Amino acid sequence: MLKVILPGQNIPTSYYDCRYAVLRQPLGFIRGAEILADDNQAIHSYIEKENHILCVGRAHVIPSDSDGTAADHAGPEATKCPGFSPLSEVDTYRPAIQIRQMGTLDDERRKGLAGLVLSSLEQVSKQHFGAKFGFLQAREQAIPFYQSQGWKLIDPPYSIDGIGPHRSMMKRL
Repeated sequence: MLKVILPGQNIPTSYYDCRYAVLRQPLGFIRGAEILADDNQAIHSYIEKENHILCVGRAHVIPSDSDGTAADHAGPEATKCPGFSPLSEVDTYRPAIQIRQMGTLDDERRKGLAGLVLSSLEQVSKQHFGAKFGFLQAREQAIPFYQSQGWKLIDPPYSIDGIGPHRSMMKRL
């Protein structure tokens, strides 16, 4: 079952458990690195089956005075992710959201779950935030998935310390 949490609503611990298991634990991060300071201001979407969360994702508004540069994870040693070049040039893309922390448990991949979560984040962001464009930073292996969902590559490749190669992407919502 697809579920959506709006800003200010309670985020279940099981949501963070999935986020940690998929995105942080495999890279050797300590527990807590999966929690971002602005999680309470974001929209969260997830797939739950029999009280077990299988796939997660979140979207937040990129502030009008920001190009999207942000810490990759919680903690004092967090690497800064680069901003999105289109946001430094014109305001045509505002309001804009950033999709972050997308992940699916290994055994649940290639079943369409991430597509449902991503689509819900896009739709609810348009309704709740009035978002016109979405931006994200995709791990190299996730790029084909995002392209299949209509996202386009922007900006040159880069690497995020402790995480690996990434590409920035955008989509008109």
